[in-house]
Amino acid sequence: MTKVAVFGAGSWGTAFAVVLANAGNQVSVWGRREALCDAINSRHENADYLPGLRLPDAISATHDPAAAADGAEAVVLAVPSQSLRANLADWAGVLPNAVPLVSLMKGVELGTTKRMSEVIAELTGAGPERIAVVSGPNLAREIAEGQPAASVVACTDEGTAARLQKLCHSPTFRPYTNNDVIGCELGGACKNVIALAVGMAIGLGFGDNARASVITRGLAEIARLGTALGAEEHTFSGLAGLGDLVATCSSPLSRNRTFGEKLGQGMSVAEILGGTRQVAEGVKSCASISELAHHHDVEMPIAEHVTKVVAGELTPKDMLFSLVSRSAKSERWG
Repeated sequence: MTKVAVFGAGSWGTAFAVVLANAGNQVSVWGRREALCDAINSRHENADYLPGLRLPDAISATHDPAAAADGAEAVVLAVPSQSLRANLADWAGVLPNAVPLVSLMKGVELGTTKRMSEVIAELTGAGPERIAVVSGPNLAREIAEGQPAASVVACTDEGTAARLQKLCHSPTFRPYTNNDVIGCELGGACKNVIALAVGMAIGLGFGDNARASVITRGLAEIARLGTALGAEEHTFSGLAGLGDLVATCSSPLSRNRTFGEKLGQGMSVAEILGGTRQVAEGVKSCASISELAHHHDVEMPIAEHVTKVVAGELTPKDMLFSLVSRSAKSERWG
């Protein structure tokens, strides 16, 4: 039985641990809080993030990163994007050499505008043949419950991608392989920002036309940025692009859409953050994604407007009407 280490005991890290266990692996989950790890081991439940769901016996948890990594043939990283750098610095001495490092994270680092695979490469020295990304419609609760889902395992090395595909192919989780790491990462990070905008429209009481417009134009923004950075355009019409975007913008299980709804209803960023353990990655990544777009002369008006709302420079209502009233002279693809 293959041992896989999952670093991160949040909702998506735990859900992916379930996928790995259901695929026949022994899974060791590292958790930041020792009490949560004890609860997972004693009750087989992550009550903080996936309450009411019994975890497979093949999953154990530990607060000790060395114990989690010991003997692992693959390491999955599932911490919040903005904490990855600090965590990897702490784990540098315990991560096994030569094994694949898999990113579940969907964000762009503040300050550096680096994608998560770039942060992993910088901090670990791993080459691109060892670094992979899992992205797609990844609503954690549904996947942990065993509802059918598909995702993409992306790595520039086809052999590594195929190996990881086999590791996480369960009766209810279908992974596809792809070599477009850039496209899969940007699709996963940017869709969170678009979901915030969709949530604001919902919170303001706007209907399906507004939602569909934001989703469609959001996809155009993501594809523009991706192709400017060297991604393959067809990636954005697949699971890691359109699929992830639709799920995140449409489902009440989406943390980013829910966060946006609350903004649209008049709550402040601080009020929303104070009432949840869950991390809405788009709230922080919107600024770094906008900065990345500026660096590459890519127009991303939705991302820019969301950044201004999060910074308190625009209200959600002003944001949406500002987007609609923009000059359409350069907007050709509908």
